[in-house]
Amino acid sequence: MKTSKGFACVCLLSILASCASEYHIQGSSSVSLLDGKMLFVKIPCIDGLSSIDSAEVVHGNFTMSGSLDSSMVANLYMDENSIMPFVVEHGKIKMTIDDTQIKVSGTPLNDALYDYIARKTSIEDRAYEIGRLESRMIMNGEPPHEVERKINREKKKLGEELDDLTKRFIQDNYTNVLGPGIFMMMCNSMPYPMLTPLMEDVYDEAPETFKNHPMVKKYMDMAHDSHPHQSE
Repeated sequence: MKTSKGFACVCLLSILASCASEYHIQGSSSVSLLDGKMLFVKIPCIDGLSSIDSAEVVHGNFTMSGSLDSSMVANLYMDENSIMPFVVEHGKIKMTIDDTQIKVSGTPLNDALYDYIARKTSIEDRAYEIGRLESRMIMNGEPPHEVERKINREKKKLGEELDDLTKRFIQDNYTNVLGPGIFMMMCNSMPYPMLTPLMEDVYDEAPETFKNHPMVKKYMDMAHDSHPHQSE
């Protein structure tokens, strides 16, 4: 693994300590824009992002490998653009990038992560279809108040389904890097440090190892400072 000033971040993101092991990334891309470009593996840290590995895409292929003390959540970047999240973990990690899919597989945590992403995407696609359903209902002459009632009901149902999926996934992964990793993705999607009911439920039911994760703890402290009346 390439050294950098962010090496200490690896320790902050580690949940399951283990003996030093190796990761091997084998990537393929049919996206012509990526050919000849440098890709970077970056991990989130308390003070930002740190690059821990990189490779050039040559004829649609790229490889990376190195040693690690424990698994960590990372993102594959081209320049400042995030391409995909994944887990740097022991084993052979396969990355596929094309016009129809972006997927990481081959290791247990990456398989679990991309199963969750596929389920989440399916729900989001169904939510997108609600907008088209609304247009059809209006064109069919249904009363506006009836259209609004039905559309809001469907949106609420899908929102609850998505929240339940995410909550169960984090709970199933409280004790490995995926739990805090997905939780922090939710946190980073907020316009400022704040807690949604889902985030509060996930945190309140979490074990101490999750609550003491440095990045989770920092975010919760900032959220409570911004909204002191929100319960811990």
